[in-house]
Amino acid sequence: MRIIIATVQVPFITGGAESHSAGLREALRAAGHEAEIIAIPFLSADPERILDQMLACGLLDLSEVHGSKVDRVIALKFPAYLIPHPNKVVWLLHQHRAAYDLWDYPFEDLKASPQGLLGREAIRRGDQQLLEAKAIFANSKNVADRLWRFCGIKSTPLYHPPPHADCFYTSREIGDYFFFPSRLSAPKRQSLVIEALAATTNPVRVRFAGLPDSSVYGQRLKDLAVTTGVASRIEWLGFLTEEEKRKQYAECLGVIFPPSDEDYGYVTLEAMLSSKPVITCEDSGGPLEFVRPNDTGLVVKPWANMLAAALDQLWEDRQLAADLGRHARQAYRDLGLSWTDVVNRLTA
Repeated sequence: MRIIIATVQVPFITGGAESHSAGLREALRAAGHEAEIIAIPFLSADPERILDQMLACGLLDLSEVHGSKVDRVIALKFPAYLIPHPNKVVWLLHQHRAAYDLWDYPFEDLKASPQGLLGREAIRRGDQQLLEAKAIFANSKNVADRLWRFCGIKSTPLYHPPPHADCFYTSREIGDYFFFPSRLSAPKRQSLVIEALAATTNPVRVRFAGLPDSSVYGQRLKDLAVTTGVASRIEWLGFLTEEEKRKQYAECLGVIFPPSDEDYGYVTLEAMLSSKPVITCEDSGGPLEFVRPNDTGLVVKPWANMLAAALDQLWEDRQLAADLGRHARQAYRDLGLSWTDVVNRLTA
């Protein structure tokens, strides 16, 4: 089949969604399909333009390209899943959450916009067009649950391996640090980890990897580290190549990943592949689909003192950290994640 993967991207920002679409394209090609990605620029920070972007997607004709029929569109994100096609399948990464569970979130701009209410209702009406798709999948149970809770639309969770899954490994030389790889963003809650560090009884160290959503937010985190007195126990690694990232995973004591209601989260799966325990929170969403408390990691309330206790526990008990990591690696094997299965279901 000739397949178009339809998604959106904020210009100059690359993250898990872009890795997701690239992995899907390569898997489709490996299965013998012609596949291309169409990434539509999306400026979510400008609520006044969201309706225009929805309209643009609704008017986009992908039924053929240069006279050749497009057999299927696989749509991933809002508003790309509004693109019409008679043989469209949706594999939902997430909706525009500012119109739903993040409506009251302080870092979202939609509610503060003069046309915020109008925009929210338009987005919610537009999402009912998901029902026009031939099939609806979600990239996690958490995303599927949101779609049902807010829109009354059923979808099937469809998991996939993280990029370069076969390349992760663990090291015999374990360093004195926890690893937190993610873009520096308020929903990822690096600030909670900084506050937890200030409450630990041990000299726990954390390495943060990833670029900030904005230079202002990045500086805010560094200022917080200074004011809480833990700056000397933090390393800001910034952007890492895939090889550098895997090395940090391999040599860390454990992985911290306490986001707020994450959609899926490659971090959890990458940690499991590296035989590392994951410390996450009870409200972290996607990671909870893989982290089994006191078996493959630790799950705590999203409070600084509780997170601090978990950090102290693994810092003091290195054998426990190793045992949890070993269980995590086996748990990943038991999941049986496969791009072959994903392709078969999306092209059925």
